[in-house]
Amino acid sequence: MTRKSLLFGTAGTPISTKKRSSAEGIRRIRELGLGCMELEFVRGVRMGEETAQVVCDAARAEDVALSVHAPYYINLNSKEQDKIDASVERIYQSARIGALCGAQSIVFHPAFYLKDSSEVVCARVAGLLGDLAARLDDEGINAVLRPETTGKPTQFGNLDELLRLSSELEGVMLCIDFSHLHARSAGAENSYEEFAATLGKVEDTLGREGLDDMHIHVSGIEYGRKGEKNHLNLSESDFNYVELMRAFSDFSVKGLLICESPDIEGDAMLLKGVFDSI
Repeated sequence: MTRKSLLFGTAGTPISTKKRSSAEGIRRIRELGLGCMELEFVRGVRMGEETAQVVCDAARAEDVALSVHAPYYINLNSKEQDKIDASVERIYQSARIGALCGAQSIVFHPAFYLKDSSEVVCARVAGLLGDLAARLDDEGINAVLRPETTGKPTQFGNLDELLRLSSELEGVMLCIDFSHLHARSAGAENSYEEFAATLGKVEDTLGREGLDDMHIHVSGIEYGRKGEKNHLNLSESDFNYVELMRAFSDFSVKGLLICESPDIEGDAMLLKGVFDSI
């Protein structure tokens, strides 16, 4: 879905929301002047169909775009078939309920290498996601599967791997977590030139559509030699978000940007303010 602009929002209900519900969170997003929110199904898909309709109605009324983050417990390269089956089911249920909410993008961490090569894991993940995307299409579930760039070298999901999946599979488009790229590289991927190279690679692989329909995660981040440790507020991190916003502006990036800092709405508004001032 090509959007007219880059929307900024939060990973979950804003902290300042008085009544803790997704619908109230959506209303708070609009009050804050933000444009999107990611529904966090990270501990499991526990939303029913009736609540999903309430969320959908709120999002339409407030003109807030929604996405979904599927449960963390996903590994499409598990050595145990029951764990693979459970992982696929978690993504499917996230897509089914998410679509009822009006969310189109379904974000998830796809797999671990577990000593397998990138080629082997890529083939396995591609097969599973291709089948799942076809199932969603057959059932009329309007959802795009978005494997996310991951923050540790032990996790499958670097930029090239996910661009390959996105270019080869219908119904699959990556989510780029720029903070994960920074952590995964133990401190690189943090300059305008590197951000621009990433965006250029997206355009070269996926065409202009790749930049017009981006799903982005940003936060401050702590990392070490083994990659990501935990999320931080932007002011507490070395992440060069100002130059990232400049790259987004120069490449006319459109889509959703979800902030995952501990202060989700504070940093989302900070990012939007920087972007709007460029």
